[in-house]
Amino acid sequence: MVRQLGLVLVASCIWGSASAQTVERFSILANNEKVGFVVATSNGRAIDIDYAVDNNGRGPKHKEHLVLNEGGIPVEWTIDGTSLMGGGVHEKMRWENGKAEWDAQADKGSVDAPAAKLYVANDPSPYSSGLYAAALLKAPGNTLDVLPAGNLRLEKIREVKVGDGANTATVDAYMLAGIDMVPEFLLLDKQGKLFAKLGGSLAVREGFEDSFKSLRSLGEQLSLEKLQLVQQKIAHKYDAPIRIRNVKIFDPKTKKTADAMSVVVFRGRITTIEPDAKATNPSDEVIVDGQGGTLVAGLHDMHSHNSLWSGPFYLAAGVTSVRDMGNDNTVLLDLMKRLDAGELPGPSIIPSGFLEGRSPYSARNGFIPESIAEGLRNVDWYGDRGYIQIKIYNSMNPDWVAPFATEAKRIGMRTVGHVPAFDNPDRVLADGYNEISHINQLMLGWLLAPEEDTRTPLRLTGMARAATLDLNSAKVRKTVDLFKKKNAGLDTTTVILERLMLSRAGTVQAGDQAYLDHAPIGYQRYRKRTFVPLKDAAEDAQYFKAFDKILATMALLHKEGIKLWPGTDDMTGFTLHRELELYVKAGIPAGEVLRMASFDADQYMVRDQQYGSVERGKRADFFLTVGDPSKDISAVRQIRMVMKDGVIYFPQEIYEALNIKSFATPPSVTEPVKSAAASQRDAASSAFTGTRTGFGEDDEHDLGD
Repeated sequence: MVRQLGLVLVASCIWGSASAQTVERFSILANNEKVGFVVATSNGRAIDIDYAVDNNGRGPKHKEHLVLNEGGIPVEWTIDGTSLMGGGVHEKMRWENGKAEWDAQADKGSVDAPAAKLYVANDPSPYSSGLYAAALLKAPGNTLDVLPAGNLRLEKIREVKVGDGANTATVDAYMLAGIDMVPEFLLLDKQGKLFAKLGGSLAVREGFEDSFKSLRSLGEQLSLEKLQLVQQKIAHKYDAPIRIRNVKIFDPKTKKTADAMSVVVFRGRITTIEPDAKATNPSDEVIVDGQGGTLVAGLHDMHSHNSLWSGPFYLAAGVTSVRDMGNDNTVLLDLMKRLDAGELPGPSIIPSGFLEGRSPYSARNGFIPESIAEGLRNVDWYGDRGYIQIKIYNSMNPDWVAPFATEAKRIGMRTVGHVPAFDNPDRVLADGYNEISHINQLMLGWLLAPEEDTRTPLRLTGMARAATLDLNSAKVRKTVDLFKKKNAGLDTTTVILERLMLSRAGTVQAGDQAYLDHAPIGYQRYRKRTFVPLKDAAEDAQYFKAFDKILATMALLHKEGIKLWPGTDDMTGFTLHRELELYVKAGIPAGEVLRMASFDADQYMVRDQQYGSVERGKRADFFLTVGDPSKDISAVRQIRMVMKDGVIYFPQEIYEALNIKSFATPPSVTEPVKSAAASQRDAASSAFTGTRTGFGEDDEHDLGD
């Protein structure tokens, strides 16, 4: 699933003789380092699973018990333990006598089912993917309706080989769709058993641990092939001028909209803006009827962690630029190259160079220098590749911050990041931070004792103490004044704090209500959970009071003139819409919020001469939405069309390709009337180049070549 990207799962099978017992042992790795395990013990049709992950100071830990029927469908399934951030997990499902019942974090229910139906668990281990695949292999068309709702589909891609020399295996690659926002890619052996999982987790049987890099590359290649097909289907490119009529245009200078305008785009640039009453409909132009909607310069997510699959989600949400705040260096640079070439759908990426310290809690991204000298070389490496800033993370030695920030400044880069464990906001600002990442990283400096360790889930649970924080206190005032003195900013990611602090089992959180029922069933259920451990009703209420104080902190910082940058720490685009709503909820006017997320962000990243507003001569990065988000920020959720570098995308088509119900219909588009000779030339060119327009069977067989 999208919530745990970049993990590898390694398994071995030990077959007993008389008892027919099998034991499958899995090592879970991130960036080729072990961060957890799964042990699955099978006795006949019963399976017991022990599962634990500890990565970046967090991870699920639970035990599962399953009983399968003769067809391999679970008829009993219990899961007990904790989820990602320590919230309790107590899930159970049972099918008996023609009735299926389940009780999980997300929901509880029962249905009449004469035959057992496949149940998609709320909190399973990665082992579940093999169970789903095994059931789908036996199903007509490799498709099954599932409980509590929706359906799963398994699609064979091609045969692949894993390993080297004598230690090789020939397996089949499959795509499993319908669980989460993005599909999972699996490798199954010739008996149909799980050999490797390349989707949200990478998995391989014991003895193939050294295949980590090749398996990760294979997963990326399979995703790449699928997304290249998506891009061919959803990217609408025209060499003729594109005239968008009858639209309002958001002006970030006035923070208001101008009515009834006409905008012309040609080869990626805005060439004409005029009152719609004066515009004509030339026969050689593409005409888009905006029907009174609003054009807004493309939004920014100022805190992203990009993947191949994040791109189409961002575009559908009107996000045309993102600031990546930490990634695998090789993967990110390759992704940026492909996006810039138009090979894949997605926003422009402004990269940040990730620097982490070595500890049992280390995040596995970027570089983990073992010395100041090595870290300085890492800073230079990022600078030589055009990174705009370095980002320092939780386990960094506080004494190393100043030299790294000094070197970054010397070569023209900013320094941003978390407040390292046992450090504090005042010191990192004094040491050279231009920006703190996450509002909780700022506020924890006012809430925790110096010896408390923020590399653990305390960086979330400690926020409950904000309920009684006095924003007029001397310690708050000192930090605010230091922000102003250093002209520093804050990358808020308030939406993630809302999600982690206020999500409760069985309920749809306010920030998810606008879109969640459009998503696949597994993602819907994942969002309806309690992330934080709760002792009682009083502690529950304390988190809600604490979140109100977070919004009050945003209001204080904004009033003091401190730059706030909307970011999500997520990849769906939906969360950026909620982040903007939270800015308005904190008391910032919608027009000002819209400017922050567009023009101000581009100005901060020295791109405003080309981006950030709908003006003649600028790059054509903008979106068309129903209503006026400068008056009602939630109008950003109803996007009808997005233009990225002059290429048109319709969110409806993007969501259909991603198995998500759309939110708004595209505007009407009238293409130029071609002469007979021109039509014949285009047809001949299309036939010669083999242009694809959809996802027919031939396209899918091409993936297996």
